[in-house]
Amino acid sequence: MWIPKNNNPCGRNTGDCAIRAVAVALDITWEQAFLLIAKNAFEMCDVLASDATWGSVLRQHGFYRYIIPNSFPENYTVKDFCRDNPEGIYVLGTGNHAVAVIDGNYIDSWDSGQQRPVFYWSQEVEDGDLQ
Repeated sequence: MWIPKNNNPCGRNTGDCAIRAVAVALDITWEQAFLLIAKNAFEMCDVLASDATWGSVLRQHGFYRYIIPNSFPENYTVKDFCRDNPEGIYVLGTGNHAVAVIDGNYIDSWDSGQQRPVFYWSQEVEDGDLQ
């Protein structure tokens, strides 16, 4: 289920999806997430929107990255991921968007349920995956 939320303090909805998703997943403010990602971006000589930059913040907070398996259907969506993962905290990356998922609900400023995730971050270590 989609839970509408825009934690951008100015109500903007442009180019800050990773900041919004990290803030929701870590239960911190948008400003705190921005500063964490900006610090890593500076140290990595990269931009805030880079998957590697915001992903490194999640990694520093105990998250692990997983790829959506090739065995999943091509039309596998954020809504499908939520249905298949009714518990836990995740951040999904679609290639051009990031969205937080908490206990089977995707929290976003717009209904991104039809987006197709490519990878996701989770605090759970999955069987057979390296830490």
